[in-house]
Amino acid sequence: MTDPTFPIDPDAWRQTHLGRLLGHAMRRFDERVLALMAHDADVPLALSNLAARAQVSAAHIHITRHLSSDGSRLTELAERAGMTKQAMGKLVDQCEAWGLVTRGPDARDARARRVLFTADGLAWLEAFRKAVAQAEGEFRASVGDEIATVVSIGLEAYAAA
Repeated sequence: MTDPTFPIDPDAWRQTHLGRLLGHAMRRFDERVLALMAHDADVPLALSNLAARAQVSAAHIHITRHLSSDGSRLTELAERAGMTKQAMGKLVDQCEAWGLVTRGPDARDARARRVLFTADGLAWLEAFRKAVAQAEGEFRASVGDEIATVVSIGLEAYAAA
């Protein structure tokens, strides 16, 4: 028999399991990175305004995370991000309209196209690097260096398995 002063919610596990906690942590981290980028003076104003108005989402961060500095084919980009080619194509179209990326010829295959960062896209990428470093620093300050290190090592091991 359970103590009526401490009722047990049989559905509580759905809110507190590891996958859900990881999802919440990732969303919080990405939101913080975007907020930092929105206030970075080195980010082109139009892109900063898009980030500040929450027009740039975590989905757009997939391009920032996965586009090689020397460019990538759309299929490579989609594969790295774990997305369909069609979904990635829509993100690339949007990022191209914003001036983050452009499509250019692929030197290895004349029939193929490569997605490349523009000059504004490279400024965005640098702002992303700085924002990630700051957000990681804030995480470390929040939970402590030892816990942050254990979490990082654990996540790397889990992701590599």
